[in-house]
Amino acid sequence: MDTKHCAVDGWVDAIPTPGPRGTATFDLVVRPADADTVAKDAPDTVVACTSGDPQTTRELLTGIQPGDLLRVTGTLLQPPTPGESARLTVDALEVLDTALVPALREMVLDRYGDYVVIFDADHDQVPVFTAHGSWVGLADNPDAIATLIDIHERVNGGDA
Repeated sequence: MDTKHCAVDGWVDAIPTPGPRGTATFDLVVRPADADTVAKDAPDTVVACTSGDPQTTRELLTGIQPGDLLRVTGTLLQPPTPGESARLTVDALEVLDTALVPALREMVLDRYGDYVVIFDADHDQVPVFTAHGSWVGLADNPDAIATLIDIHERVNGGDA
């Protein structure tokens, strides 16, 4: 098996996970070095990474999130069989860029007497519940909430 000491730049694919005996593992997605000249559908390379260095492991498990761009330095082990991921034992890492913090869209709970509605900026439809948590229905849009509540009260005798 061939090994090579190298530095690799790539994006963290998922939250790093603790491994056995104080290690951390993660996958690094690496784009081809000549990404501008290769076909747009050319696959990225996934490098399976492991670190046993206490400082690097702590950083991986507490400070790294999916989408962070890292430069990792370590020993690259070629896969024993074609088609498997290369493995990199990380000695050091540098954060080149952090992922954007996901911004939650606005979601608002509102009360209509004995009813609760949930407004979500991503959807026109509005879920409607009784204040006790029973499902009433899904209003097609905010203007249809009152009609849905009126129908619910007629069918159920006016009690929410």
